[in-house]
Amino acid sequence: MKQALKIPFLVVAIIIAVSCGGDHYKIKGKLTEHDIDILRLERDLFSGDPAALRMKEDSLRLKYGSFLQLFAYVINAGKLEDSSAFERLIEFTTDRFNYEVYGSVMEKYPDMSYYEKEFGKAWANYSYYFPDSVIPRMYTFISGFNNSVIVGDSVLATGLDRYLGEGHDYYKRLGIYNYITFKMIPEKIVPDAMYAWAKAGCPYTAAGSSEDLLSWMLYEGKLHYFTRCMLYDYPDSLLFGFTSDQMKFCLNNEYTMWEYLIEHDMLFSTDLMLIRKLTGEAPFTTYFTSESPGRASVWLGFRIIESYMKNNEDVELGELMLNNNYRKILEEARYNPSKLKRAATRSP
Repeated sequence: MKQALKIPFLVVAIIIAVSCGGDHYKIKGKLTEHDIDILRLERDLFSGDPAALRMKEDSLRLKYGSFLQLFAYVINAGKLEDSSAFERLIEFTTDRFNYEVYGSVMEKYPDMSYYEKEFGKAWANYSYYFPDSVIPRMYTFISGFNNSVIVGDSVLATGLDRYLGEGHDYYKRLGIYNYITFKMIPEKIVPDAMYAWAKAGCPYTAAGSSEDLLSWMLYEGKLHYFTRCMLYDYPDSLLFGFTSDQMKFCLNNEYTMWEYLIEHDMLFSTDLMLIRKLTGEAPFTTYFTSESPGRASVWLGFRIIESYMKNNEDVELGELMLNNNYRKILEEARYNPSKLKRAATRSP
């Protein structure tokens, strides 16, 4: 039965089951990689004479379609139907600081061929699970460090100024915390984009009206499970944005963290502050010591989802993404981490 959501990839009826046995994620058989062409809006906006942009308006609209309007919203230019909106877009490109950032981006990313190949493999996996879905058109941009990813109907774009590398001078000047800039690296481009695509297509909802910690843990767990299915060769530390030591902490303390949440009656708490502390970005998870990563409970949610899928082999990925009955998922996951048997999903 078809079920409709915002983004086309969840409109399809899924007909291929998740591959199990051996490597839980690895797809059996060779897939045909998609030929991905990433269009670079920042190059078209910044590489020529700014005065000539006025004459290129029609060609830019034709080349970038709906993404140009999405980008205009991000930089607060407004609706392009408004004659002044395109002028504000030109002002953005003539800003001295933005032009300086553009130079840094082009130095870091002179071409996108590596990422086109990586996305080609990811979308091949996506087509395996969602064979009737359309692959989005892909773009890059810079937005004054506002957005890492822009998602629209059949549009997926990466803000390259958000991936200049940990400790980059711009990030220091902007006062961005180290635990955030640690993730602003080229290696996160593909994982962040696939995660964002899943999140846009599967917005948070929970069965009933309660928004408790468990619901948010398992919702985020679903998004990371989706990302893992698309990028099964990537290490978990990269997908979750953890350091190697933080990943080891999670693997070594899975039972302890889960036990803590249960003993302190946190799983079904609807306290928004508590939920934010356990699932939001932070240098570490307050309840799990300073050695833990922020969002460690999201990793636990992922482990529960993984257990659910391993113990319910008839459930397909598309069904999982549409399932918002998180208490039932927990029950059917039969999740029971052991103090002595801490099974890792991937090497740190």
